Amino acid sequence: MAKRSKRMRDMSAKAPGKAPLPLAEAVRTLKTFNTTKFDQSVEIAMRLGIDPKQADQMVRSSIVLPHGIGRTLRVAVFAKGDKMDEATAAGADIVGGADLAADIKAGKMDFDVCIATPDMMGVVGPLGRVLGPRGLMPSPRAGTVTMDVAKVIQEYKAGKVEFRNDAGGNVQAIVGKLSFSEEKLVENIQKFIDYVISLKPLAAKGQYVKGVAISATMSPGVRVQL
Repeated sequence: MAKRSKRMRDMSAKAPGKAPLPLAEAVRTLKTFNTTKFDQSVEIAMRLGIDPKQADQMVRSSIVLPHGIGRTLRVAVFAKGDKMDEATAAGADIVGGADLAADIKAGKMDFDVCIATPDMMGVVGPLGRVLGPRGLMPSPRAGTVTMDVAKVIQEYKAGKVEFRNDAGGNVQAIVGKLSFSEEKLVENIQKFIDYVISLKPLAAKGQYVKGVAISATMSPGVRVQL
């Protein structure tokens, strides 16, 4: 078994173990792990009481966090005509049609978010096998298939995050940076938790939120008390 570094041993000693902490205290504990030279991302993981095999229990959406996520997302847009100009003016990093599809098929995916106008889905559809596994496939449910491309681009540039449950019924998302103040992290995390709770599928039975934890890029997880 690989020997853990002194830094990791020290952080593990500070971790509260399995005992969930009130959110403000959990954030305060997490910030003590800010021992790297780079600004670590903060991520939340929520374990949900859903059956991920059932389509009517899928939890998928997007949210604009109050204080963003600490980095600017690169946005690609499939559009044509005036919508191409609109996307460019709104700050899209890449705008195209068949040419963009060809680049993606060739493995060029220098973007974090992919948006498409409905009339471009004939071009985008065949890319599902490439974009889907990376969580980049435009979707009406996530709000990334839209004619209002300018608004959606600006939302992502402001810190909008997408999320969807995985095969184990877990939802994960970036909610900020360790350099954020405690107050900003608490507000971002609470906003995310409240929103996921509001998305409880009608078909889900029993306890909906079974566990919440936050962590940084290079830190132990800290359990959060609901």
